Amino acid sequence: MSNIRFLTLYSGSEGNATYISVGSTEILIDAGKSARTLCAALRDIGTDIKNISAIFITHEHTDHVSALEVISKHNEIPIHMMEQSATRFDCSAYCSVHRNLVRHEREFCERVGELTVSCFRTPHDSRMSVGYRIEFEDGESIRALGVATDIGYVTDEIFEGLRGCEAVVLESNHDPDMLRDCRYPSDLKRRIASNRGHLSNPDSAALAGRLFDGGTRGFILAHISKESNCPEIALDEYICSLGTDGVEIRTASAKLATELKCFSAEADEIDKYKVCNSR
Repeated sequence: MSNIRFLTLYSGSEGNATYISVGSTEILIDAGKSARTLCAALRDIGTDIKNISAIFITHEHTDHVSALEVISKHNEIPIHMMEQSATRFDCSAYCSVHRNLVRHEREFCERVGELTVSCFRTPHDSRMSVGYRIEFEDGESIRALGVATDIGYVTDEIFEGLRGCEAVVLESNHDPDMLRDCRYPSDLKRRIASNRGHLSNPDSAALAGRLFDGGTRGFILAHISKESNCPEIALDEYICSLGTDGVEIRTASAKLATELKCFSAEADEIDKYKVCNSR
């Protein structure tokens, strides 16, 4: 199966959205920023919001859900969300998100077209936070992709959720030294570095090393902080952990699509996995 696309439309504190397509099935993980920005980003990669079969939300923070209200006014796209996160939209009976909202009381597994999407919990300071594993059949084999951002620390559940995925979008939020010295107030620094905050470059790279040993060969480094990180530092941390042979690493842009090329049918088989840095 060659018609696979796996990319972040944008990633960062201002908004997050990940696009996955396999065959004729297209989904989004998260829908941050504005609906206009999200729809424009989809058009820029050659598709349309009308083609999206479902949206899966990791958690209810604004940078992951801010496009949902307007999208729901004009589209009937199922929006899958854990119940605790879904309560964010209960403050108004007129919120358009309700018409598409699929609320899940516990961790779930959902079939959407050619994809099977299952969630796993992630520790973050939200009402509930999850990551996603996306599986699909390719002949007699099952292939998998993973998305895990907004992680306070790496749990066994996160590792099991991502283990065996051939490619992942994985948080690499901050450099500990840059976080210590940046202009953030001290309480925000403590929150980011806490077990319910965000994943540091060293912790992200260490998890990537374990995933690489299990067969993961594509990484998009996501939710990179503008104030306490930079793409070059995050990338260097990964290279120290993984090396540069047989792996593709890209740092997600906050404004532009960042796509893993390892699924490209045009990629040369010898060179299809390589280190890339997307700024």
